Amino acid sequence: MLMLLFYVGPDRYALGCSQVVEVIPLVELRKLYHAPEYMAGLFNYRGSIVPVLDLCHLIQGNCSRHCLSTRIILVNYQQTNQNSRLIGLMAERVTDTVDILESEFKDEGIHLENAAYLGKILMDEKGTIQELCLESLLSEQAQAFLLPIGETE
Repeated sequence: MLMLLFYVGPDRYALGCSQVVEVIPLVELRKLYHAPEYMAGLFNYRGSIVPVLDLCHLIQGNCSRHCLSTRIILVNYQQTNQNSRLIGLMAERVTDTVDILESEFKDEGIHLENAAYLGKILMDEKGTIQELCLESLLSEQAQAFLLPIGETE
């Protein structure tokens, strides 16, 4: 399976390329006040307003650094009510893809209730890569805030 690699601080993560719509450079975002802190902002993508989540802030509590390799990964997020919405995921060092067999990822038996989006782990010559489970990224409360009921893309 082809996976997009990115970093959150020093740690590597991967997202299945079949879930990725497009990877775009960092753009100016409109701040959304009173939103959760991991919400980086909103931007206009081809006539649609797209919310952007900062994965560094969501996972580690620190904002993504604004570097040339910091990108916005556009994905179609499937809501629990079966609607979908285009969202952006800001991450650092989004520069590589890698072909990984699903069987190479190991379930180490560590399941964090408040971080269900952190999936299985793979060991390679450079260390570990953790799979990001897109379908578990947002809590139902966050979905209600970011993805209004009945809205589809």
